[in-house]
Amino acid sequence: MFESLSRIQNPVARSVTAAFTTLSVITLASAIVIGFTKPKDESASKTAVYASFIGAGCSALFGLARGKGKQQNATQVQDEGQAVQATESTIWKDWRDFVVVRKVKESEEITSFYLQPGDQGAIPAFQPGQFLTIKLEIPGQARPVIRTYSLSDYAEPHVYYRLSIKRESMPPGLDVMPGLASNFMHDQIHEGSVIPAKPPSGKFVLDVQKSIPAVLISNGVGITPMISMAKAVTRLNPDRPLWFLHGARDGSFHAFREEVSAIAAQNPNLTVHYAYSRPRAEDAGHHQSVGYVDTALIQSLVMQDAEYFLCGSPPFMEAIRAGLSAANVPESRVFFEVFTKASKAIGDRPLAEVNGNKIEAATIVFAQSNQTIAWSADADSLLEFAEANGLNPPYSCRQGICGTCECKLLEGEVEYQTTPTATVEEGSVLICIAKPKTANVVLDL
Repeated sequence: MFESLSRIQNPVARSVTAAFTTLSVITLASAIVIGFTKPKDESASKTAVYASFIGAGCSALFGLARGKGKQQNATQVQDEGQAVQATESTIWKDWRDFVVVRKVKESEEITSFYLQPGDQGAIPAFQPGQFLTIKLEIPGQARPVIRTYSLSDYAEPHVYYRLSIKRESMPPGLDVMPGLASNFMHDQIHEGSVIPAKPPSGKFVLDVQKSIPAVLISNGVGITPMISMAKAVTRLNPDRPLWFLHGARDGSFHAFREEVSAIAAQNPNLTVHYAYSRPRAEDAGHHQSVGYVDTALIQSLVMQDAEYFLCGSPPFMEAIRAGLSAANVPESRVFFEVFTKASKAIGDRPLAEVNGNKIEAATIVFAQSNQTIAWSADADSLLEFAEANGLNPPYSCRQGICGTCECKLLEGEVEYQTTPTATVEEGSVLICIAKPKTANVVLDL
């Protein structure tokens, strides 16, 4: 009956139907009862009549309420569906042009770039800790330079993305110079510049909804994803205990000091600790300890089980990882990200051994490009082989660290020259450190 009433759209008709239906049911039931029990009792008959009308009135009101509730539920479902659709519509594929709307110097080495879409459309939210992949047309380079940089802010609503980039030195003799993109960004990218970008990505993320304490540990430019994490927790789950531990040389190399302090002022469950290795006189009152962020400092501040998030220079990461392991912190509670090659010790992950039966003759099929090419044993990786044959797959670190070059393996098997640091989805491979293991390999490129 309830569902039948809900299908009647006109509220008056729905109310009348409910009233007459109930009136009929109560009248019939009353007649049967009185007929068997008190057939000549006039007061009983009056009571039955009153009950019938009261029941009809209640049913009429119920019919109106039933319809309104149903209508509200339908409206809510429709609104939720539109919200999901709107969110999905903000995610783009491949490259999308972004305009630099602000450029801010944060420290002696780090500059921030605020990006908004050139089409002025909406942009999707992201998980705190993820990065943005950008493409730069650098003069003198034969092909676009692709790099990944952590998103360093968590603004709500999401109307811009912020990248905070450290100017890296340019050591000679390297095929891919670490400082090539960062120096170009600092020197040649200004407000109004257009930079193509892919949607936010990355698996180094903090689950905001968890209740377990989180410890954010960084040095140098490793602070960038930590700001995003701290802001997200403060806004979305402020009851979660949070530590923010950061190391810098001195105040001139310490980016976002005031910004993080402002977050802490809003969140009583956030503990901030800055360690300066070589503080200046003017740094007095702006740091909590002299020295480095190390395991001893972490243990002195965090006195309970927690999740640990690490980002910084490779030696810093290795030292913290080793210290936490010695302190019996489960590996499942430690998360890290680094975009430069670390030594074998990080994560205690051994190098993968290359199969003894080296594949001399193999066929590589690039499915999207409709190319079938004989493998060259001189190629260092499938990425290099693809580039040599005119393809332009995305990449950044070329060392299995960032995961930018991940693509679907449609057929065959590959083997890694080193164990990937990046997490690889099932059925996918990192082509920057992979070679064919079987005589036929089909890639979704």
